[in-house]
Amino acid sequence: MAANGSAAAGEGEAEETAHNLPALIFGVLLIIVIICGNLLVCLSVFTEKALKTTTNYFIVSLAVADLMLAVLVLPLFVYSEFQDGVWTLSTSLCDGLMTMDVMLCTASIFNLCAISIDRFIAVSIPLNYNRKHVDLRQAVLLSATWVLALAVASPIMFGLNNVPGRDPTECKLENDDYVLYSSVCSFFIPCPIMLLLYCAMFRGLRRWEEARKAKLRNSIQACRKLQEAAAGLPPLASLPPLLPPIIEREPTDTPDELPAFPAPDLPPAPSEYRDTHLRTVSLAEIKFNPDPRRKKRAKINSRERKAMKVLPVVVGAFLFCWTPFFVLHTMRARCQGCHVPPALMSVVTWLGYVNSALNPVIYTVFNTEFRNFFKKVFQRCCS
Repeated sequence: MAANGSAAAGEGEAEETAHNLPALIFGVLLIIVIICGNLLVCLSVFTEKALKTTTNYFIVSLAVADLMLAVLVLPLFVYSEFQDGVWTLSTSLCDGLMTMDVMLCTASIFNLCAISIDRFIAVSIPLNYNRKHVDLRQAVLLSATWVLALAVASPIMFGLNNVPGRDPTECKLENDDYVLYSSVCSFFIPCPIMLLLYCAMFRGLRRWEEARKAKLRNSIQACRKLQEAAAGLPPLASLPPLLPPIIEREPTDTPDELPAFPAPDLPPAPSEYRDTHLRTVSLAEIKFNPDPRRKKRAKINSRERKAMKVLPVVVGAFLFCWTPFFVLHTMRARCQGCHVPPALMSVVTWLGYVNSALNPVIYTVFNTEFRNFFKKVFQRCCS
């Protein structure tokens, strides 16, 4: 009996001293990277004038969700992983952890879905889109992401996890029906909607680019005809032989899209040419269409097109990080005979949390304004 008691005591001590040190180190580093990166994203949008766009306000909402995940969820998750997956705290704290985990992960994907809706509106109906500040429609969209995320996670707060025979040493969602419900609402419904909107958006953007290129080709052909007509006229000693190429452009176009040509300083024509029946055309009339309706047509500038190229990368990284978790999470809840190793479940959970650290890296690599701000901050810190 004494031997058995001592053996049991030795096994208990061995269990108590079983700690996962690599998980602790990696978890602490991940928390630091998530907090610093997403704080820089928020500061850059609120301090840099070039980054104060509607799309970036949605990105700030996504960064806030990642920040809250790093502060409210990851410390307890890292502590549980350090204890080798054994939950040693109260069940009430576990329920709070599960609530925040479900809500913030849902808020992240709902924010991505809201960004896709916002971008789709900007491409499909640009006249009704406000690019400078958040209007009522965008404020409702931002608020709805958080309200719906809270609604998905709220059943846990009302005691859904308090099931009979609950194991207090394991912190997880106890209701399998709720696991399916939350996975469908948080992932399997928003993802196809988001992907369909991005496909439609880029199809519309491609049509817009083709129309712009066709317009540019027509302008170049018109300029060539004008040059050929000018070359057929008798040469004037006081005028340049050919007019410079003039390409039609609008004030809203950015300088990196089309080359700009200065207006030549033309001297007055000689008296023998003043009585000829030639129509005089001013450069302002050639450059700009005087039709007032044209000024109202919204354009998609180069900065917005660059932002649209960044967002699919963010969505792709999110799907890569979270799809394995939701697939295994749902399969473990619905397939009672399927065995999912705890180590595999831990790996896919870590992969999902790594996504919160990837977004600032993606913005730094693919967005010039974010990259310049991050460089400026790092230079100040190093100096």
